[in-house]
Amino acid sequence: MTTHTDQSVVIIGAGHGGAGLAALLRQSGFTGPITMIGDEQHLPYHRPPLSKKFDGPSVQQLLRPAEFYAENQIEIRTRSRATAIRPDDKIVVLADGTEIGYDTLVLATGSHPRALPGTPEGTTSVMTLRTLDDAATLNRSLTRGGELAIVGGGYVGMEVAAVARSRDMHVTVIERENRILARVASAELSTMLTDYHRERGTTILTNRSVSDLRTDGAEVTGVVLDDGTVVDCGTVLVGIGAAPDEELPRSAGLEYDDGVITDEYGRTSDPHIFAIGDVARRPVAGHHGLRRLESIPAATEHARHAVTAILGHEPEDHEVPWFWSDQFDLKLKIAGLTTPDVTVVTRPTPGKNAVSFFHIQPGSNVVAVEAINAPSDFNAGKKLIRSGAPVDLDALADPSVKLRDLVGRSESN
Repeated sequence: MTTHTDQSVVIIGAGHGGAGLAALLRQSGFTGPITMIGDEQHLPYHRPPLSKKFDGPSVQQLLRPAEFYAENQIEIRTRSRATAIRPDDKIVVLADGTEIGYDTLVLATGSHPRALPGTPEGTTSVMTLRTLDDAATLNRSLTRGGELAIVGGGYVGMEVAAVARSRDMHVTVIERENRILARVASAELSTMLTDYHRERGTTILTNRSVSDLRTDGAEVTGVVLDDGTVVDCGTVLVGIGAAPDEELPRSAGLEYDDGVITDEYGRTSDPHIFAIGDVARRPVAGHHGLRRLESIPAATEHARHAVTAILGHEPEDHEVPWFWSDQFDLKLKIAGLTTPDVTVVTRPTPGKNAVSFFHIQPGSNVVAVEAINAPSDFNAGKKLIRSGAPVDLDALADPSVKLRDLVGRSESN
């Protein structure tokens, strides 16, 4: 075990991955100096409430009490931005010129929202949602009144739409694909969510893109679509995806291709530098090639595996990737990775608006499950994914057949 007090770990990024890694190092017996660098003014906080609530006092939820860091001798530098890495000298350079040495460096810098092309400079009511300050800005803009236009029908956009509709605001979602969540969900789930939102007053426009914005000074007054339609609004939330932070990894000469290339434990092309979370592109068990997993569970799990590698511990089993989303009274839990050319088996589940969609690859093995208000289906789906064994599709679709029986059969094969 690496416990030498003369070995230092520096973590760039104070989100779920970076803060989790620092805590795990201490819990695992590491006694050397730990420094965490975050460019926000806030201590590490939970990010899900930003899109699931974004207003009210419950939005700011610290990951750990403020005193945790001092009590565990973790130096945390808020309002600090790393601008360069000098790997030959093992030094991180901050924007104010401060230089911090390291023995092991961990990049947990996440990703940044993509901006809407053509947004006039100085426009104050066109925004993205990634930070606590972004959530406060969005809430202030909506409080001033006016309709909300959301560009991009991904999970963040649909979560914000649900919250805004619950506040009786008029919401229009503009999606350039032929359905919402086209990149990350089955057509079955997309259809269900589209219907659910429309029944509650959300306007959803698909196969539409933004060609221009109408403004009055710094304020937006409307979104002009590619067919000439104008969507009147007072706030525009842009949710068209996120890009991994690139400047720092490239300054260190790390192998990079839509993310820092790492192994499954976060090791980069430099033996003294790890990368975890959204910024890392890595192997995922059961899938070919490298992938970036943009979720909090993925970031915290990647942090756990990086800690075992840093400390020289025995590798642990990897968790099935998973994600969750809350929209109105729907609680979605998704396990596995959705891929093209799968068969989707729909399984009705007792309960209000409860259903699950199981993704089946050729060979009849489950590769993903989308469970809506069905936590037991989600848990069973994770086990079926991990086993990789074929399942009886007719039995899977039959709610009278207990999933635990299917799991038992798959685990015994």
